[in-house]
This record gives sequence, structure tokens and C-alpha cells, in this order.
Amino acid sequence: MKKYDSLIIGHISLDYNIDYLEHQIIEIGGAVIYSSASAYALGHKVGAITKLAAKDADRLEALVIPKEDIYLIDSPASTSIRNKYFTADKERRECRCISRGAPFTLADIPGVESEIYHFAGLIYGDYEDGLIPDLAKRGKVAVDVQAYLRHADNADGRMYFEDWKQKKELMPYIHYLKTDAAEAEILTGQPDRVTAAKMFHDWGAKEVVITHNTEVLAYDGRNIYTCPIRARNLSGRSGRGDTTFSAYITERKISDVPTALLWATATVSNKMEKPGPYRGTREDVQNYINEFYKDYAAK
Repeated sequence: MKKYDSLIIGHISLDYNIDYLEHQIIEIGGAVIYSSASAYALGHKVGAITKLAAKDADRLEALVIPKEDIYLIDSPASTSIRNKYFTADKERRECRCISRGAPFTLADIPGVESEIYHFAGLIYGDYEDGLIPDLAKRGKVAVDVQAYLRHADNADGRMYFEDWKQKKELMPYIHYLKTDAAEAEILTGQPDRVTAAKMFHDWGAKEVVITHNTEVLAYDGRNIYTCPIRARNLSGRSGRGDTTFSAYITERKISDVPTALLWATATVSNKMEKPGPYRGTREDVQNYINEFYKDYAAK
């Protein structure tokens, strides 16, 4: 039986990205791509489960991990999203769902062992009800809340965010929880990230990661830790939260919270300097830490 540090579950999306100058780039994206790449780059054993229509199987080429660790499940349709950005820093955007892959179910999980089951979804409905508690029986569950907050209108595909009705019911099953600053405020009503992190822990999440364009925050129920983003440019901004979270949760297998946070933040800072999933190595991240995080590492 294969054993993984992290088994990542999510759709691969064909994205139509239009910048504030109306330039369009069509690229393959999805949290499962960025998440699997960062953990693999740091030397962790990673598997990826995804669903695609047969005609879209070439999207698998975007995954960095070995082919034998990719579990493809047939779907009547594949996910595709249109993203219109309104600012140069890509902080403001409008998203529309063009098509959707079928939801992931318990029957889709292969007969492997994994320390972590990572929910790396894109849209509400990507996972069947009950999948979080079911997989919590097998290992630690890691959830990026995007797929539980971001909805797609059935009429025109417009995507919007709303609160997660089952958050307090399901939070105790979640070992690692990830949100960005805006998602944290939607869930808690609190603009302060420290307050939000403590609320998530009070609701049952064991460790909380909140990303922001200036830093990454981690909370383990005892201490708040932060680490600054030090990317020299934003050309590879897409997938930054996915890169961070996956690096953090797999580094936690071998490191304490502040060390895992340092490695995750250095990895995403390095990744943000070049488009696409992270294709560096652990040595590259160590060199990046040596150059740009001497002060943080010294702590």
C-alpha cells in the first residue's frame, strides 16, 4: 500500500485570466496543482486526486509530481473559470464559473495511506457532504476554506462568497485550517487576523493558517506566529495561498510551527517571482532563506 505525507483532493481548472489592461492569458490552474508542487519541491511524498472529462486529460501535464502519484477520476465535465482582474496587483477580481467537474466522494479516495488529507477545492459543492468527517477517521484533515465559501450562480456562473453554514459543526474535524484575510473576516466577522485565528481554534480547528499579501500567520492554540512575504516581484502571484498552505502542513511533520512557517513563507515568496507552480528544490528554498530571511531564521 502506498503511503503519503499528504493526499491532495481538488479539481484542475482551465482558467481564462484577463488583466486590468484587458490582456488575456489562458492557463491551467487549480489549488491541487500549486499545492502538490510546493510540498513535492520540499521533498515530501505527495499524491493528488483530481477529476477531468476524458477530452481534458492533457491538463494532467501541469502537475509537477510523478505520474504514479496522480489519481485521475472520470467526470462528465471539467472545471473552467474566467477571472477578470481590475488592478495591477490582482487583489480585486470578478470570477465566473464556465463549467464544473463532478463532486469528490468517499468512493473516489484510493486505497492508500496518508498522514494528511488535503481539501484543495475551488467552488462550493466540490466535495460531497460528510467527506471531512469520513477522512478525519483516516488521518489529519487539512481544509482550504475557499471551496466552502465560494459559490457559483447556476444562471450565469457569477462567483460570490458567503458564510459556511456548517463551519462550527465541521471545524472540530479539521486539524489544519487555511483562509486568507478576506475569508477569515467572512467566517468570523472580525477584520483582525489574530482575533479570527483564535476564534477558529475555539471552534475546534487544531492549527490555523491565515494568508495576507504582506505576511502569513499561524496559530496553534498557544502562540501567534507571523512571517513576512519577501517576494521581489508578483509575476507568479497565482496560487500563492495554495503553495503556502501545502508547504506548511507537510513541513509540520518534521518541524515546529515557526520553522514550518518560515519554510512555507520562503517557498511562496520564491514561487511568486515566477509564474506557474513552484519548480524549485529544498536547496533553492534554503538558499532563499539564507539570503532573505536571516533575521527571521535567527529567532
